[in-house]
Amino acid sequence: MARSESLGIEGQPFRMDIERGKIHEFARALQSTHPDYWTTENPVIPPTYLTSMFFWEEKVEGADPWVDVAMNQDRGMHAEQEFTFFGPPPRAGQTLTAKSRIAEFYEKAGRRGGKLTFVVKVTDFFDADGNKVAEARMTGVETERPPEEG
Repeated sequence: MARSESLGIEGQPFRMDIERGKIHEFARALQSTHPDYWTTENPVIPPTYLTSMFFWEEKVEGADPWVDVAMNQDRGMHAEQEFTFFGPPPRAGQTLTAKSRIAEFYEKAGRRGGKLTFVVKVTDFFDADGNKVAEARMTGVETERPPEEG
């Protein structure tokens, strides 16, 4: 069962380099032809590009506080992902510093799988000047027991 003691745990900061080729790969995977991703030397990121932060976060020991949540992967799922930008989206050539924390832990009554436990991980992204440029919110949910068939 997800541990409520994980609330407030913060991970170590980690670096995320915004790379032109990776933006192209991401846009291609989305089948996007929008010129903002293709025609400039320093293209902007697609709005959901920051989800690739997981690849950067896993390279730094202690960066991902989600491991302390201890959610059962047999009964857990990724429920929601949200991105907020506080100005223009980051561009290729920028290096962001990111830091994740467990921001919310709450429960709701469920039906087939019993009580539902929700955990929200927030990752803040800062530019080279220390300005917060974006925030990612990921919500995971775990059922109390395997859902009943029917």
